[in-house]
Amino acid sequence: MEMNVLVLDDAQINVTLLCLLLKKIDKCKSVSFSEPEAALAWCANHVPDLIMVDYMMPAMNGIEFIRRFREMDGCHDIPVLMITANNELELRYQALDAGVNDFLIKPIDKIEFLARTRNMLALRKSQRFLEDKAMWLDESVKKATAEILERERETVFRLSKAAESRDPETGAHILRMANYSKIIADQLGLSSQDQRLILEAAPMHDVGKVGIPDNILLKPGKLTPEEFSVMKQHTLLGYEILAGSSSNLLTTGAEIALAHHEKFDGSGYPNGLAGEKIPLFARIVAVADVFDALTSERPYKKAWNKENALAYLRDGSGLHFDPVCVDAFFAGLDRILAVKNLYKDDQY
Repeated sequence: MEMNVLVLDDAQINVTLLCLLLKKIDKCKSVSFSEPEAALAWCANHVPDLIMVDYMMPAMNGIEFIRRFREMDGCHDIPVLMITANNELELRYQALDAGVNDFLIKPIDKIEFLARTRNMLALRKSQRFLEDKAMWLDESVKKATAEILERERETVFRLSKAAESRDPETGAHILRMANYSKIIADQLGLSSQDQRLILEAAPMHDVGKVGIPDNILLKPGKLTPEEFSVMKQHTLLGYEILAGSSSNLLTTGAEIALAHHEKFDGSGYPNGLAGEKIPLFARIVAVADVFDALTSERPYKKAWNKENALAYLRDGSGLHFDPVCVDAFFAGLDRILAVKNLYKDDQY
């Protein structure tokens, strides 16, 4: 590991002497300055491993230089060795307060100089090792977290595909409604993290349909009241499948699965929640899911045209749907229609 030592002294002969002594230390490279301002300018773009600074300089003394150096980013812990002909305690106190780590008194003793310099560089090596280790650990944590998230996404995908395999709705429906939900969340001003979360959690909204009998789930006609009571259980089944996980993604999916059929006026199911008692993500998904269901063909119905579906959302604002979510839907309508045209049923 090469170590860079900054040498600052207004007397060129002293700079030359110090740089010659530093050559005796293995893997030690020196950069020298006779003017403090030039040294500070260099430090703005480089981080030295050790500073050697003379106290007595005409334009700016060593203590003021160190104070300004310590204020720079990444320079708080760099070892500093001050060289001075003054052995007064008051001066040392000021230097220590400014951030000096050790002292050398002129005239410089070569043996003492090399010993103190090696000690300072050993301290810096330890710092750099810990910094590199911390960075490595941070990268390792990020990598492990990314792998966990990827496994979660795969779990979500497989669960959603399992529900889709028994549902007359297509894979394109899942893609469309999830993207509609993200657009609504964006229009509502939700964070990019929340937008990503609803995009990935929304496809799980109907995962509970895996527990609904085929004679009800795939029935081409209208359901009887008894059959509809069974169908409504998919919200509870979906919640039971997803709830209790330590994963924020699956927990959010559980919340959406349970509440996406609640209505803003309290007439929905399974719990008859009303208004803001319905989780926001479920209120968003309700708008996205219904719009796509209305405009998609199913074995039991024809697709509605866009105008009728949009009118249904407007009419249902404040009754079936959260008015704020409906407004956000219409604010992002151009983007929503672009998604609708992108993901066609016959392609997924």
